[in-house]
Amino acid sequence: MRTQNRTANRTANRTRSTVRPAAIASLAGLLLAATVACDPSGTDQSTGPASAAPPSAAAGTPHPVQPSPTHSAPVVAPPTHTAAATPTAPATPTAPGAPSVPATPTAPGTPTATATVPVLGASWAPNQQGYGQARPATIFNGGDPTGLVEGLTWSSWGGSSATGAGSAEYVAPGQSVATGTSEHAEVVAFDLGTCNGRRAYRAVEWYFPQHGQHFDPSRYLDACTGTDHGM
Repeated sequence: MRTQNRTANRTANRTRSTVRPAAIASLAGLLLAATVACDPSGTDQSTGPASAAPPSAAAGTPHPVQPSPTHSAPVVAPPTHTAAATPTAPATPTAPGAPSVPATPTAPGTPTATATVPVLGASWAPNQQGYGQARPATIFNGGDPTGLVEGLTWSSWGGSSATGAGSAEYVAPGQSVATGTSEHAEVVAFDLGTCNGRRAYRAVEWYFPQHGQHFDPSRYLDACTGTDHGM
């Protein structure tokens, strides 16, 4: 009896061992069939969906060209250049030992360039000539021939005095004016000042050196008023 029971138990265990794997396989097949029925594409879900290629990888599809970013170059103002001052040329140095040139002295009786040229007195009577003029060629007091000097040339004019020469009527002592003769005479105009508001020589004298006469500043004719001071 016990032997039969052992035999029956072994048989039952073998049957269980055979039935279990078969049942599991049958159940797995049913589940797989149900899964296929639910997915009409027939894709094997166990392996997962195939990875789709990215659009950029598809053949024939051009890659879009990305525009390069535009960078505006900064505007740089040109530098301002201030003109340099023109250097002043240095003065030429004097060579050692070179003597300085002295200023040329002005000769006595020579006027300066800026001074107004003086005239001979002023007209003080009718019919006169030469008065009120500079370097007159004729001096005439407007009366008798002894008051006439003509053909005058001046060797100087404009300084403290002026000198010239011409022809005048010479009357010897005791001789009448009518018997006088025209001879060479030296003329000096002096006493530089003003006459009627003008720069002028206020005194004039003429004399005859060939007859022993010479210049005497105390004997003259007032060239502004005509007053005779012993001439």
